[in-house]
Amino acid sequence: MTLQRRQFLQGAAGATAAFALPSLATAYPARPVRVIVPFAAGGPNDILARIVAEKLSARLDKQFYVENVGGAGGNIGMGQGAKAAADGHTILVVPPNLIVNPLLYASVPYDPFRDFDPVTLAVSAKIVLAVHPSVAAATVSELVALIKSSPSRFSFASPGVGTPPHLVGEQFRLSLGLDLTHVPFSGGAPAATSTLGGHTPILFCSLPPVIEHIKRGGLRTLAVTSRTRAQALPDAPSMSDAGYPEIEGEGWFAFIVPSGTPAPVKVTLHREIAAILALPDVATRTAALGFEPVASTPEVCAAFFRGESEKWTRVIRTAGITAVN
Repeated sequence: MTLQRRQFLQGAAGATAAFALPSLATAYPARPVRVIVPFAAGGPNDILARIVAEKLSARLDKQFYVENVGGAGGNIGMGQGAKAAADGHTILVVPPNLIVNPLLYASVPYDPFRDFDPVTLAVSAKIVLAVHPSVAAATVSELVALIKSSPSRFSFASPGVGTPPHLVGEQFRLSLGLDLTHVPFSGGAPAATSTLGGHTPILFCSLPPVIEHIKRGGLRTLAVTSRTRAQALPDAPSMSDAGYPEIEGEGWFAFIVPSGTPAPVKVTLHREIAAILALPDVATRTAALGFEPVASTPEVCAAFFRGESEKWTRVIRTAGITAVN
């Protein structure tokens, strides 16, 4: 499923026109709300959570405070969230780890479908397929031909095992039958540095760590790995434009709550978060992070989670990917 701006517009409009809420929603929140970020402070997950939490505090007249609960690829924080009271006073801001971790780890302390209710798929983050300028390929098809002509020669860098860029890279390798070696790094910046230095000639990475290198010519973008182009790189073709619509994956961040949270509370949270993401100052700040607004309804978000699980289950099982503890 493609994350498109029209979902954002539809979601915001739908939230604005939401039905009259029972008295529970008008009393919500009754006390400060904990916003769990299952990673350390300072990353894009944390920054998005703090931007939205600050606005929610002002709009709903109660403090929404961010609590960073890092460790085990997000499993510890998401496990805590799964056990929290389902009253709307604990919410989580999560990346694809929510869906991917149960496919990578032998066990995780939560079930993404049983233990949580979606509130909104808040933003998407495009992933780029880029190469070092020395690579003799200006298009995806040229890169595919080059890899096939030189077995065992090429490798691709990613921000780490199980990250969306890694999984898209594996999808690219498997769907096209390429002899391509994965080289994982501890984040997007070191992965990009390796490709900039020509050590790993191909790179799959989210936009924020690489966009300035692309603009300066240090990296050549062949495509964004989605069905739609990136707002920040309008001249870069999508994978559909490049002729490979089956290769599709994006990063994203979603707001979720413990399963069983009252529907009026979820409606309130969705309405407010959709409105916040539409604010000009928030749009500017999130765009600087490489995010594009989505603000989908809870129902669309739930369907998206199912689709992500099905897609990455196939890739992870075929490639034999497991988490490195």
